Amino acid sequence: MYFRASKKLVLSPLYACVLLAFFAMTLAQAQTILRITTIPEEAATEQVRKFTPLATYLEKQLDTKVQFTPVTDYPAAVESLVNKKVDLVWFGGFTFVQASIRSGGKIVPLAQREEDTNFKSVFIAKTNSGIKSLADMKGKQVSFGSQSSTSGHLMPRSFLLQANIEPEKDFKRVAYSGAHDATIASVVSGKVDAAALDITVWQKFVSENKVNTQDVNVFFTTPSYYNYNWSVHADMPAQQREKIKAALLVLNPANPEHAEILKLNRATRYLSTTPENYKGLESAARSAGLLQ
Repeated sequence: MYFRASKKLVLSPLYACVLLAFFAMTLAQAQTILRITTIPEEAATEQVRKFTPLATYLEKQLDTKVQFTPVTDYPAAVESLVNKKVDLVWFGGFTFVQASIRSGGKIVPLAQREEDTNFKSVFIAKTNSGIKSLADMKGKQVSFGSQSSTSGHLMPRSFLLQANIEPEKDFKRVAYSGAHDATIASVVSGKVDAAALDITVWQKFVSENKVNTQDVNVFFTTPSYYNYNWSVHADMPAQQREKIKAALLVLNPANPEHAEILKLNRATRYLSTTPENYKGLESAARSAGLLQ
């Protein structure tokens, strides 16, 4: 398979071709796995339940293996896409902004749910707490979700500041639960007096009878803003980006299989989105001191 020349090992043309073919095949196999993750807005088991059917659907639509792996926290989701450790991420609006800044503008949002064009946060408290307005939260113990959460921190904080309420100054204690389901639990258990979270998670808990609205309920709903999206890195080939986007946009609630996926994703349908939709969140984050 080889001969010696000038005391150096020289590969024969045939052997060199075999090696090149092997490495090309290995690289192609590595590239056929579409790696997906999401921000951990809920427990890892819930994320797996929600997104595994979508991963299976994408596997069929794209004719490639799809691997869904939860991450431990919001910053991990940001870094995973910025460093191209994953290919597709379900971001909140704020984590998209963070990833875009960290990558120098190289994160591309593909699609958002119809709900994300008119998203809201809710503030909840025990019904016998006496908290009926944002002003009533002064002197109380209050929880947000993750510090990087759009609906569980950034936008609730932004609307509090607009109401001349400064959390660290006006609240007895500020806590961060890490996830929306944990936020609800912190109010139910009495660990905090009030909390802010994603309206769709709250509605899911109410519809599934996981929270008793006679005991804990919403006392304030924020104005609307843009939120979540599916994003990829700009280095992903344009053809692959478009195939993923098309697969998301074609999900149809009239199709039973699609309807189940959309229901799990708390979506009526997916729409195309652009970076411009998240400029308002970036401005809010800078005004709130969450971005330098």
